[in-house]
This record gives sequence, structure tokens and C-alpha cells, in this order.
Amino acid sequence: MERDGVERLLGAAGADSRRLRHALTLLCDGQWWTLADLVRQSATSRRTIEELLREVRLERSGDRFRVPLTHSPDYQDLEAVAPPPADPVAHLLAHYEPALERLGELIAKAPRARHTLDHVAATPDTVLRRALLLGTRFWLPGARLLCVGDHDLTSLAVKLVHPETDVTVVDVDERILAYIDEQDLGVRTRWADLRLTLPPSARDHDLAITDPPYTPEGISLFTARAIEGLKDDGRVLLAYGASERTPALALKVQNSLSALNLTFEAIYPDFNRYFGAEAIGSAADLYILRPTTKTRPAAAARLDRATTAIYTQGPQSIESSRPAEADPVPSEADLLVGDWPKPLPQPRAKLTTWLSKPYAANPDSVAIAVPAGLESAVPRLLLAARASRVHLHLAQPAEVPAALTAALTAVYDCTADGTVLHAVRRPHPPDPETQVLRRILDHAHAKLANTWREALIALARTQGATLTKNEARALIRQAAPWAEDITPLEASLHRLADLPAQVATTVHALSTTT
Repeated sequence: MERDGVERLLGAAGADSRRLRHALTLLCDGQWWTLADLVRQSATSRRTIEELLREVRLERSGDRFRVPLTHSPDYQDLEAVAPPPADPVAHLLAHYEPALERLGELIAKAPRARHTLDHVAATPDTVLRRALLLGTRFWLPGARLLCVGDHDLTSLAVKLVHPETDVTVVDVDERILAYIDEQDLGVRTRWADLRLTLPPSARDHDLAITDPPYTPEGISLFTARAIEGLKDDGRVLLAYGASERTPALALKVQNSLSALNLTFEAIYPDFNRYFGAEAIGSAADLYILRPTTKTRPAAAARLDRATTAIYTQGPQSIESSRPAEADPVPSEADLLVGDWPKPLPQPRAKLTTWLSKPYAANPDSVAIAVPAGLESAVPRLLLAARASRVHLHLAQPAEVPAALTAALTAVYDCTADGTVLHAVRRPHPPDPETQVLRRILDHAHAKLANTWREALIALARTQGATLTKNEARALIRQAAPWAEDITPLEASLHRLADLPAQVATTVHALSTTT
């Protein structure tokens, strides 16, 4: 009798059989289920659900199944009669149906998940409930929220429900940044590879939320960056899940959080649900973490030893930090950036230092080692340079991406040779539009709007006119409202691609203003 196998399975699970009994209840309620839906609804790993399905009598219709209604009474005394633990904000969902419908559309049209970044899409009701929980636990009017990575589009959910919240997203995925900007909901976007840096404009937030790669290295890195972006009395909301079968992995992750000297204010079990991630039950807990006086030093120490291998798959999980041996360092390189073999005599700089501040000296030729998985940093590594020649040594055959040429043709001529991308700095241009653009990009560590403003004032002076700072700011704000409080290094590629036309607009307006 199938019931005997179910009883053995439940007995072996003991007190933890609650989730299996819940899955059994769902199978017996008359609805048809797919494996993915049953895993997500019960928040139980696929492997455990498959063990249950082997023991119960099922009827099937395509890829769906259920316990026949005639056999449901056989399992009635084994089912979990009481519902699962209450969701803290589920009772509010009925009041936000238009927001939930809009989020469903936004998530359906969002860029596809990238497995190399460990992307797994959260369900629309999950991101909505995150926004609702933020609003019920914290006072959001005027509060500043930092989304440390946002493939789930939590930023848009917060703006739909709490439009008075100031929201900033930092992400390495250019597609996500462009998609969020397209929605025009007032979310600030910043490019960042968190293994290298947190943008200067992404600091002093009241709250941070992150759903990072589910490795101890990924969890601790994203959480440390979230702490870096917080005020001293802020909070970090963290999504993390592990299979009920692997408590040792969950312990390792929690130990990495404890090493940051954080207090665990709350853990909401299985709060987050996903389209995928069936190995962990398509679910993750939501942690609310509070920093202590010892947290910031611990986070700084963690960031000092940041590793590039933080993902579970793809080049970022197996990357080598050394350039390929077939790509020798140019003998004329005056400076080496990144991880190079020790015997080389040239001065060195870390990638993180290179992006965080201008290099003190003025080398003529720079060689930069770019580990596998950090290719999206290439435009920023070039912008951070002030050398006449830059040689980027990549792990894969080099290309000159269209987005790169669109953003940086005012500064560099680029050619690819094997795994090396060569960039030669262009001479200063004669036309005023490109002069202003070049000044902005030549000062990539400075605030973009400030450099732009000073370039317009200098240009007006050469034309025998006077332009005040306020007048210059007004021209910039009208042409590129996104440019406030951002450096070129933080700007997403779609913003940099738009910059030449926007600069030209201000230069042309200058002639009518003066």
C-alpha cells in the first residue's frame, strides 16, 4: 500500500515532516500541480518532493499530477491540517492588486536571467511583499533605500508602493540598469561590480536590501557592500535560502554573517519564492540584520580580502586572476594594474584602487590584467586611466564591444589582438562639443555634473561670454537630469552612450543663453 511508504518517509523526517505533510495536503486538495509549483508552494527541495511523489498514488495530466480524489481519504490523518507559518504582510496583498499586476508585467518583460550571475527571478508577490514589509517595519517617507543588486526589481516594487522613498540600485548587469531606467519611476541606477567597488554616490543610506549569490563568499561580500552603503544606524535585509537537506551550508553562511558582527533582528522563514532554484525549494528566508559598533571594521576587513570567485557557476566561479601566459606584458608598460607575476619590475596598483581614486603618477603606458568574469569593468578601467596607451589583458579573446566604442570614441582608438585590447588616447578635439565631452571623460573619478559645469563655463569664456554656475547647472539638468551626483565610472553604458548628444545639446543651448 502506498500509505506505508509515505508513513516511513514522514517518520524518518520526524518533527521536520511539517513541510512534507504540507506538500501532501496540497496533493490531496484536488488541484493539479506541476513539480515546480509544488516545490515553490511547499518551500521544499525538489529532491525531497520527488521522494514523496514516489510513495503516493498519483494521477497525471501532461506534466501535472495530483492524488485522485477517491484516494485522498487514505492520507487524511497524515496531512498538515494547520496552515504554514503566517506571512507577516500577506494580509495586505489584497489592497495592492494593481501594483501586483504591474509587477507581474514588469518581471515578465525584464531581461532574461543570467546563470553566470546566479540570477533566479523572484515571483511578483515576493517583491511586492518585500516592499510591504519595508513599509510596515520602517518609516519610509524620505528614507534612503539601497538595492545591492536588483535582478528581482525590488526597487520598482518599492517605488510603486512607497513612491516617497529615495531608491538607488547598484548592479553589474547593464541590461537591468537600462530596464529600470526605462520605467521612469525615479529609481537611481549605478553600475558596480561589487568585487571591485561600491560607487561613491551609493553611501549614507538608511536601509539596504540584497538577494546575493548563495555562496558564503557571495553572501558576505554583498552584505559587506550593503554595510558600506549604510548609515551607522541602518539595516540590511538579506534573502538567503538553503535546502532543508544541507544545514551545514546554511551554518557556513550564517557564520560568515556573524563574522561581520551583525545582530539578527528577525528571520522570516521561506518569505521569498522564486521561479526556479528548486534545489532549495524555490524559497529563501528573509533576514533583517542590524550593524553594531564592530560591524564596519569587520566589513572593511572582509572587503580587503575580496575574492572574484563568488558565484556557483560560470567563469566567476573558476576564474584565474592571472593573465594568459601567451600575452606578455608590453616592455614599455610603466604601470601594472591588477594581479601580475611577482618578478615584474614595474610599479603596481590594485584594480580596486584604480577605480576608487586617480592614480597619483602620470604613466604613459599601462597594462591591466582583467580576470575572467570582470569584462563588464573594461570601459571603467579605461576611463580610470589617463595614460596615452592602455593594454587590457583579458582571459578570453578580446573584442571591441559596440557599447564601448559608442561611449569612449571621444577618448580612445581601440583595437583587439588575441586576448589583449589596445587603447590609444586620441588627441584633444577641436570642436566644442567633443571638447566638453572629453573633459568629462578625462576626469572619470570626479562628479560628472561638476566637470560638465566647469567645461561649459570655460567654453563660454573662450567665446567672450559669461555663464554662471547656476546657469550651467540648469542647462545640464535640462539635458541630462540623471547626471547629478554621479561619476562617469558609476554611469551605466546606456547613460554614457547618450552623453555625447546631451553634451551637444548644452553646448548649442550655450550659444543662445550667452
